[in-house]
Amino acid sequence: MNLFSKLSELAEEGRPLRIGLIGAGKFGSMYLAQIPRTPGVHLVGIADLSPNNARANLERVGWPNERFGASSLDDAVQHMTTYVSDDWRALVEHPEIEIVVECTGNPIAAVEHCLAAFENGKHIVNVTVEADAFCGPLLARKAAQAGVIYSLAYGDQPALACELVDWARASGFPVVAAGRGHKWLPKFRESTPDTVWDHWGVSAEQARLGGMNPKMFNAFLDGSKPAIESTAIANSTGLEAPDDGLTFPPGTVDDIASLMRLKSDGGHLSRKGVVEVISSLKPDGSPVGYDIRKGVWVCVEAPNDYIQRCFKEYQVVTDPSGTNMVLYRKWHLIGLELGISVASIGLRGEATGVPRYFNADVIATAKRDLRPGEMLDGEGGYTVFGKLFPAKKSMMLGSLPLGLAHNLRVVRPVAKDQSLTWDDVQIDETLPAYRVRREMESMFAL
Repeated sequence: MNLFSKLSELAEEGRPLRIGLIGAGKFGSMYLAQIPRTPGVHLVGIADLSPNNARANLERVGWPNERFGASSLDDAVQHMTTYVSDDWRALVEHPEIEIVVECTGNPIAAVEHCLAAFENGKHIVNVTVEADAFCGPLLARKAAQAGVIYSLAYGDQPALACELVDWARASGFPVVAAGRGHKWLPKFRESTPDTVWDHWGVSAEQARLGGMNPKMFNAFLDGSKPAIESTAIANSTGLEAPDDGLTFPPGTVDDIASLMRLKSDGGHLSRKGVVEVISSLKPDGSPVGYDIRKGVWVCVEAPNDYIQRCFKEYQVVTDPSGTNMVLYRKWHLIGLELGISVASIGLRGEATGVPRYFNADVIATAKRDLRPGEMLDGEGGYTVFGKLFPAKKSMMLGSLPLGLAHNLRVVRPVAKDQSLTWDDVQIDETLPAYRVRREMESMFAL
């Protein structure tokens, strides 16, 4: 509750947290917009494939030119400015940088960036949750072995859901389920970058003017992102993946407590202690009302009659039995809140969500019939979507994680809605991301 005062102390003492940012796209730009008003933080450097685009984004969010005109990282440290380049290795190797924010959105590259940061004694805030979904537990373990911190990004839904689960457990509540909201109908699984705006709520022209990436937004619409983020929540909290994947029951905020009951009690759960996603659309496509589409929630239960009476006395909205209640956060502000992760790591030595388990996995699943010779194009594309699996099931089947389903050649036919395996694709086994994933599978198979 005192991050701001402690950051202010660092500013007064002239010893700010020194940060490096890899990737200055939309998420990174939202964080950049907040840095000038955050005391005790010095963004030493930005590494981006297009330094010119990074500079343009700095101008767009209100940075004066002189603030990012450093000639080198050393110059940036000396004069409290920011150096912009395309050299991410120099960023993670610089001795004055303490925390690296990985914000590329490229899961293959993100793994390489994280590993290099650990080798150089840097803490990591991993915004690229796609990488966390397929090898986060091992990245966290490698960070701990290096004596640094690996963290989910506050402002993104997984870290916010982890915070709610932690609140529940630290308060003494048994957790029934936790997750996020989503705009969902089963037909969205087939959506491609060509059809995403038909369902999203903006026109193609509005999306173009706003610089909205159709493939990225389609990864949300087709269910890939909900599966990815549910995986991150499960692996950080110890909650389980449902046996048959996410079910997306529709409901308002006040409906969640009833939806998150066992099927035998009239709810949607096969068992307690799982992740789930609540849809903001009814089966006919109409809105549910007061929805949780942009937010996160945790459902807890009263473990005894006394606490159940407390729920009633304080007029808490519950399920019909009076046992289940939900705490929620209606909105998440993405990169605008990322500074909480930076402050938590730099001041408290604590991650805002860290994967300690391998309970869930997100698997590449065919959007249509795939033929040998075709190339997979990853989440949000034309070929595959992500489906949530229990990790034990995915390892038993030899499933292909969605985060590695980028630019892979299909080597045998795969039917629509069939989840892919390693044997269905040709993969470069020298990739650091591939080796880390296989190492993680071996570690958790023991």
